[in-house]
Amino acid sequence: MKKIYIATFLVVATQACRLNDEPATVSPSSVRPTTEIDALIWQKLQTTGAFRWNMASEELVWSALRQSDGVLSVGYKSAGVSSDLRETIHTINIHEGAWQQAREQVLNLILTEERKVTPSLTLADLEAYPEEVLPVLDVRVKSLSTIQKLRSSGLVRYAEPIGYEPGTSSRAKVASSSGCGSNIADIPLYENEDYITIAPGTKSSWHHPFHGVRDAWAKSSGAGVKLMIIDTGSSPDQNNLTTNFNQGSSTGRTIERLVTLPKAYFWSSSETPNDGCGHGTAMAGAAAGPRGTDGAAAGVAYNANLVTVRAAADVVLDESREVKGASDAYILAGNRSDIKIVSMSMGRMTSSSQLADAIRYAYNKGKLMFCAGGTSFSWTTWYGVTFPATMPEVQAVTGVKDRTYDEACNSCHKGSEIDFVVVMEKAANERHVPTLAMSGDAPSTVGGSSVATATTAGMAALLWSRNPGLTRDQVVGQLAAAASNYPNRNGSFGWGRIDINKAMPVQ
Repeated sequence: MKKIYIATFLVVATQACRLNDEPATVSPSSVRPTTEIDALIWQKLQTTGAFRWNMASEELVWSALRQSDGVLSVGYKSAGVSSDLRETIHTINIHEGAWQQAREQVLNLILTEERKVTPSLTLADLEAYPEEVLPVLDVRVKSLSTIQKLRSSGLVRYAEPIGYEPGTSSRAKVASSSGCGSNIADIPLYENEDYITIAPGTKSSWHHPFHGVRDAWAKSSGAGVKLMIIDTGSSPDQNNLTTNFNQGSSTGRTIERLVTLPKAYFWSSSETPNDGCGHGTAMAGAAAGPRGTDGAAAGVAYNANLVTVRAAADVVLDESREVKGASDAYILAGNRSDIKIVSMSMGRMTSSSQLADAIRYAYNKGKLMFCAGGTSFSWTTWYGVTFPATMPEVQAVTGVKDRTYDEACNSCHKGSEIDFVVVMEKAANERHVPTLAMSGDAPSTVGGSSVATATTAGMAALLWSRNPGLTRDQVVGQLAAAASNYPNRNGSFGWGRIDINKAMPVQ
């Protein structure tokens, strides 16, 4: 996750201690500073474990909008329909009947209020990103009165500034690693310590035996299952994810490299599927890298079909376009019957109702989804599991050390929402998991809840490939039953460490 300076954190924490409630009103010309906005967010995270924008006043929402990229996410509904669409969102056609009428009414409401600020504004000027599936509008808003009108409308489910995250707003960006730049083979790895070489000439990670992966490969390779990785894309220079995706024991499978991330500016060129960060390439390798002949690191589901989606520029969804990109990726998965498993090792501290809508859409379409519980520096792990891993529709995963299996990795978040854990950090030297680097066959290493999530998605693919007749819930049930804490779920680590070989008894 993105690095937030300790000084910023201390200022925010100090303000949070005295900011139990916001002032009832604020001058329309008074934009709250980011430290004050962040203080409320941190205070809510500390006291409730979550922050949703309906916890904030209209004035604070407006200030956050002005302090970020200005894009307001507006979830709407048709007249007489409940605001809770979690069970029905996949059935809605926003281009027909009452839904189309509601959309037009909400757009006209926004246009009327925004014209008080900019009289020449048109409907075309409002739209930040087009939306074809969800009952959501992403609009550029400047007026506080627009937010006030939206919140009082019976047609509006939520109105949120989707491009604001504490400490990372576009006007107050901090220096950050963002989970990027480290996916290069610059660490020497040692045979029998960090990996073993297996037929036909590939490296199996040291963490595979902790989950029965090598034994499970005698029963399943992931063949016939299509897995989607929603992340920062995949590197075109890593031939194990392009021309050499099929090699050795990995045969007859497909890979697609897609992009849902909108372009950064209206005058810029369209985004490509290419990974400019390195994180997505590492996740794709850990989940489904080929079991080949070139000495690279093999993924867990080495014979699964793979779809990599570039939905964000880095691992923190703190720009409106990244939230939109992730949302569109889940919609894409939901609308494709061939995709069974979705893995996303990205997230944010604040909730996004738009992203939640998209995840529920995919869930209602039958997708099995894994999300990272959160990876951060040790002084920020106190706030627990990050969004969207907090959602019940996804399986939340975090990483643990190899010593006792109930000790989180140095940067891994934990909490009651966690469902599974993966051993991914050596207690003795903090060494992490070998995976595919941006180019070449020499492995890089990757850690955190990110690789734990990709590993778990790969194990689910092994199980589903072995038993294609299982339902999603049956797959989850068998994974849980083969985990270390079953039948007693742990309050911080869920069902615990999966033994995927145990989950696949001899038929």
